[in-house]
Amino acid sequence: MISFECDYNNGAHPKVLENLVRYNDVRTTPYGFDEFSERAKERIREACGMPDAQIFFLTGGTQTNATTIDSMLYQYEGVICVETGHINVHEAGAVEFTEHKIITLPGTEGKMDPKVLDKYLDDFMHDGNNAHAVFPGLVYITFPTELGTLYTAKELDDIYQVCQHYEIPLYIDGARLGYGLTAEGNDITLPYLARHCDVFYIGGTKIGALCGEAVVFTNRRAHKHFFSIQKQHGAVIAKGALIGLQFEALFTDDLYFQLARHANEMAKRMKELFKRLGFEFYLDSPTNQQFVILPDAVVERLSQQIEFTHWGQAPGHRTICRFVTSWATTEEELRELERILDA
Repeated sequence: MISFECDYNNGAHPKVLENLVRYNDVRTTPYGFDEFSERAKERIREACGMPDAQIFFLTGGTQTNATTIDSMLYQYEGVICVETGHINVHEAGAVEFTEHKIITLPGTEGKMDPKVLDKYLDDFMHDGNNAHAVFPGLVYITFPTELGTLYTAKELDDIYQVCQHYEIPLYIDGARLGYGLTAEGNDITLPYLARHCDVFYIGGTKIGALCGEAVVFTNRRAHKHFFSIQKQHGAVIAKGALIGLQFEALFTDDLYFQLARHANEMAKRMKELFKRLGFEFYLDSPTNQQFVILPDAVVERLSQQIEFTHWGQAPGHRTICRFVTSWATTEEELRELERILDA
């Protein structure tokens, strides 16, 4: 069965595996203090244009979000995100499990509006009873968003300006960062993103790695005991070179971005296919996630041969369906999708 369910349903890209095999017999220092992890960090710093950035490797996205957010908040603080934010809807309360409240704001197609954020913070700071409330201690957004949409450079700058005005850090979840940076119409570069937040992470799991995420603290703003907090969360991998070697491969010869570009190109062709067949879209996504509205009869028939996500109900006995491409998506799979839809 062909799968468009997600972008982490394959193993690792061959070049990533080659790097793991090549150095399999090398004895390394544990916990991420090995030479390969250091080389990977240097390549990431160079790509970000942040020579002083502090970088930590973790294994998965939920673990990364919960650990990073917990490290940046006092006990009485919460994190702000839009209602559709990944930490709010798809992480089983992992942030709340660390005893930090998620403060939700309405969003537009998955994006946070800087004016809405500014109004919330202004109202909170002028509330004479705010000492009885959970204080906003961090702002969280994703790039691209949970719905595959993108912030413009101006929108990101506006959000960051609001955060700086209220002296609240901005954290960007980059589980699918490469897909956003290489999307058609995007005007944000990796160095620009790094300069417009206090911490972000580069997702490897969803872009070519077996596992692994790289947390990047810009301008050396990590908690001075982040490693200990990471350890406390069970988020330190003993064989740290496992992740370091993968990111070393991903950030060699532009591989990370090549894989993201391929997935976006496959998604673009998929979008054209659905449009040609007359199907509607829930929203316009330029990234590797496509949200298509299909009649329930088509959904039932398609589900027999294709794996995809049922995202939600739509009026008129229809379903919002998510189709996701990856570095491993082939033209043959798209042709097969077309054949089944045309049948």
